[in-house]
Amino acid sequence: MIELTTGVLFLVGTFYGGATLVAEPSAPIAGEQSLVNQPITLESYVREYFKDTPILAEIARCESRFRHLTRNGKVLRGELTPDDLGVMQVNEFYHEDTAKVLGYDLHTLDGNLAYAKWLYHKEGTVPWYSSSKCWQKGATLAKVDGVKIGTN
Repeated sequence: MIELTTGVLFLVGTFYGGATLVAEPSAPIAGEQSLVNQPITLESYVREYFKDTPILAEIARCESRFRHLTRNGKVLRGELTPDDLGVMQVNEFYHEDTAKVLGYDLHTLDGNLAYAKWLYHKEGTVPWYSSSKCWQKGATLAKVDGVKIGTN
């Protein structure tokens, strides 16, 4: 009976978004909080992925609100430009061929993030200029004597 109940819960969870898996350390380390109540979100994944280039995380926030897929499971497309794709809203028309040559699939989360990082190192923030009013606000770390000190 337990196996049947577990199987049904698994199937229901698969179709309706089951519980988030979280890591729990076997023994807590002194001074470290337990991870049990801290599920990994797409936002935290993106921020960790771009920890060396935090401006890209801010761009993801503005471009897609940290979403890669729609509610029906399809890759997120741009509202104004349907060729913009995924969490980083990389334009498929201009970038898909280059991404394929580099071995990145813009339709997958990791491919979208990796290509965005490559593109950033090649062109800076220019490809995301249209959303710059949003992410430039989030890129400010501090103001010193009225001068913004940012991450880009």
